[in-house]
Amino acid sequence: MKHIKLYIFIFFAAVITSSCKKSFLDRPPLSQITTDNFYKSTSDLRLATAALYAQPWNDWNSFPLLAFGDILSGNMLQPYNADLAQLTAFSITSDNGQLTTSWRCFYKIVGHCNANIKAINTKLPDSVPLQSKNGALGELKFLRATAYFHLAQLWGAVPIIEDNDELIKNPQLPRHLLSDVYKFIVNDLRFAAASLPIRDQPGRVTTWSAQGMLAKVYLTKAGVGGSRNQADLDSAAFFAKNVINASGLSLLPSYYNLFRTQFNDNPESLFAFQWAPGVGYGNGNAIQTQFAPSGAVVPPGGGWGGAIGPTFDLDSLYTPQDSVRRKATFMLTGDHYPELNAAGGGYTATNCSVKKHIVGTALDNNSPTMDIWSSPQHNTVLRLADVYLVYVEALLGTGNSTSDAEALRVFNMVRERAGVDKVTTITTASLRNERRIELAFEGQYWFDLVRLSYYNPQGAITLLNNQILHQTRRQFTYDPATGVKTKNTSDMIISPPTVATFTLPIPATEITADPKLLAAPVAYY
Repeated sequence: MKHIKLYIFIFFAAVITSSCKKSFLDRPPLSQITTDNFYKSTSDLRLATAALYAQPWNDWNSFPLLAFGDILSGNMLQPYNADLAQLTAFSITSDNGQLTTSWRCFYKIVGHCNANIKAINTKLPDSVPLQSKNGALGELKFLRATAYFHLAQLWGAVPIIEDNDELIKNPQLPRHLLSDVYKFIVNDLRFAAASLPIRDQPGRVTTWSAQGMLAKVYLTKAGVGGSRNQADLDSAAFFAKNVINASGLSLLPSYYNLFRTQFNDNPESLFAFQWAPGVGYGNGNAIQTQFAPSGAVVPPGGGWGGAIGPTFDLDSLYTPQDSVRRKATFMLTGDHYPELNAAGGGYTATNCSVKKHIVGTALDNNSPTMDIWSSPQHNTVLRLADVYLVYVEALLGTGNSTSDAEALRVFNMVRERAGVDKVTTITTASLRNERRIELAFEGQYWFDLVRLSYYNPQGAITLLNNQILHQTRRQFTYDPATGVKTKNTSDMIISPPTVATFTLPIPATEITADPKLLAAPVAYY
């Protein structure tokens, strides 16, 4: 695994500064720090972990997050980019650029976490309080677990790497059993949940972040093996309920405001990438430039997402009552957004395109150093509403429907916030659609389908096949004068999905460097 070796071998901490407000990201350059001279105090630990909340995730965040989470799943379409067209057509090759970028990104994060964990365990003086040491280790293990959770959901069985030095000695590694990968993730998150504080600076993970992620991991892990494991479902419900009832956190009253920079790191955000403006290419949040429609909604030179928009399939799930979530997620022709280019009178959409993550100009965000590569939005990876719906799914378990009072209470809290009517019964289909609407364009729906494929592969296949059968895996036009929506024509040939569709091919470059990746996975424990 020559490439992984290179990614995790180098200890690197990016320089990120913010001119908007003080935060834990305001820190001095770390590029000359070594593990021999750095880990001397609690403040050193805080600086080291802060470096891993942003830049190392850049390659995933800039495009693959939405490419795999929403384009592959049929929420979104970009028909002109060859790599992305492969995702829409279920014809992904091992040399797909989005594939390679993502694999390398996650192992880079794993490598950074491994280097810091080992240095803290071997270099930190006894004068540093144990609580500070374990808190830093908790952050690092949370981040490593999050990277591995992505790897497991995208590629299934993957190599588990805990010690960078061992990898350097033996760079060719086998894949490990998927059940062991999930066990590794759970172990990291359990440590994090026990070590992280109840409260911290806005943007830093806490025990509630770890317990919320544990709930989601257990819910996913429950289906590994072909049927849902009740003990895992019970664990998912336990940790989700604890976050809901014991954290003191609550949903942000306005769904729309979740995706505005003025509400970065709000109480609903359990883990978000901590992007800062003005940091240069490759170091910041470039989602806005990649996905925004052309026009004056981004700094000069940005806005390349005119061809990217919602599918007819996603749009069909929104009722007229569900207008807040729809308008916060994607634009229809004629929609007006007064907060985008506010000084110019706002922005009126001229086609059906992405809205979530589109935050406007530097002036709109009071962020003078913001540029096309560095939106100041701290896009959330895990938020409380997600945990609410994880809890409902865990309570639903292996059933097809439920009228459980606790499940209804939590489910309807999400719906009420969106301004839609309460329900008296929850079905597997209504829960899946609620998650799809609530979390659309946040990179989540593909992982919901993967979770389903573990224990009901035909059900997951059918959901995707229906998009093909009814030709809804397409963009559409909207006439605001008549309210008519017309599916676009397409000559794209979409391959019928199979159970193999839910496990991505390993990048060709990695296979060349490590042929063991093609062998059957082996036990790690």
